[in-house]
Amino acid sequence: MFRHILYAALLAGGLLAGASPVRAENRLALVIGQSAYRVVTALPNPANDAKAMAQLLGDAGFEVTAAADLSQRDLNRLVGDFAARIAAKGPDTVALVFYAGHGLQIDGENYLIPVDIDPQREADIPLQAVRLNDVLNTLNSVPSRMRILLLDACRNNPFPAINSTAGHGLALVDTKTGAPGTFLSYSTSPGAEAEDGSGANSPYTTALLQAAREPGLPIEEAFKRVRLAVNKVTEGRQTPWDSSSLTEDFRFIATSDPAAANAGPRPVVVKRTVEEWKRTLQGKPTELAHEMIVGDGSVAAYEAFVAIYTAPPYGPEARAWLDLHDRMAAWNEAVLINTVASYQAFLDRYPNSDLTPTARKLIERLRNRPVLTRVAAVSSAPAVPAVQSAPSIAPTNAAIGPTCPCAAPPPGNKETKKVEEKPTKKRDSDQPRRTGRPHVRDFDDVVVYEPPVRPYYGPPVGVPPVGIGIGIGIGGGYGGGYTRGPANFPGRRGY
Repeated sequence: MFRHILYAALLAGGLLAGASPVRAENRLALVIGQSAYRVVTALPNPANDAKAMAQLLGDAGFEVTAAADLSQRDLNRLVGDFAARIAAKGPDTVALVFYAGHGLQIDGENYLIPVDIDPQREADIPLQAVRLNDVLNTLNSVPSRMRILLLDACRNNPFPAINSTAGHGLALVDTKTGAPGTFLSYSTSPGAEAEDGSGANSPYTTALLQAAREPGLPIEEAFKRVRLAVNKVTEGRQTPWDSSSLTEDFRFIATSDPAAANAGPRPVVVKRTVEEWKRTLQGKPTELAHEMIVGDGSVAAYEAFVAIYTAPPYGPEARAWLDLHDRMAAWNEAVLINTVASYQAFLDRYPNSDLTPTARKLIERLRNRPVLTRVAAVSSAPAVPAVQSAPSIAPTNAAIGPTCPCAAPPPGNKETKKVEEKPTKKRDSDQPRRTGRPHVRDFDDVVVYEPPVRPYYGPPVGVPPVGIGIGIGIGGGYGGGYTRGPANFPGRRGY
């Protein structure tokens, strides 16, 4: 009888557990605060921001690893160890990285700045800092449920040797073109600078600490509140920005309501067009309309607002946000294409921006790359050197035909055998025509000369092909410029 009662109790417990929509998940967080920079003025708030965020995330069920004032070596090691912990926990892990400190963009790449850095030129940053895309790629290298990166890292450039030539703030990163399940937040818009704040925490962290503590609030709704709060407290000077490719909902603090637990797919959000936003905003008080578009944070919302509201302070503020976003989107496209033409198109559109020196430098770098050449098979004909433009060369058929020994009948054969002509195979229109004229191809604005492909004259009819051939092959290659993966996770730069 006892066994039957125990079995019934276990069965009921199993059914109740199976009916719950809550799915178990592991939560890991890496929290970094960089305050004690050695060669520039220390930042007072990142250490406070990191401490407060570590407390919040611990209360939210995260296993937190907190660190402060890291060198480049320690920062790289810590990110690698964090990825190993994610792998050990398994694919149902939510991985979160919070970073407070200096961040820079150099040549369209974003870098987190260690405290031991001492750059004398822009080229020192890739050698001494930690590339943001390396952090992203490391997190993507292990299976996880979602990856959340929160960067309070858009403060001003403190290094005198490079602050007049490097672009402001951080470059735009679009998570939608990378691995799904990623959420990235900047403390201000791409290309803008954030404030450290006069209180115990930065404006961004202060707003995040408040929004994230509300039970059951989805992460994207939480960051809408963060955008609005920071915009208000800085009087429009700073507006946080985020990019999301999440496929599931996430809440920092779970709610007691099982129906609102962190389980199941995210609801599909239909984005409004500019015309739909105009109809929504029409007739509303300016301040209320401004709060709506800041909370939404979309380009369509801002375009609709500036078309209706032009009076200061909100009209010029929204126009400045829209202009900056358009410029950073154009810069991101130019960097991903990475050609002279793409950077020149950016300069034609924005000739006097903070990114102008970088665009001109990258143009010169591309123009000074060694010319790429393709080596054809070596024949008895004299070699033709690679040139920037191809000279006009007459077809070789007429010159070779009369002197070719293949044209004469075989010795000793007085009669030529009649050979049935086979129909010529029709050449596809998109196939290259094999003639003796040289070919010129364009590789990333570099004109390359290819030696002509000479026609083949086979052996005389009736004579077996006999002969001796000698072949020489030479191969080489050069990689330069950007080698890119997905748009938002570029590969390493090659030189």
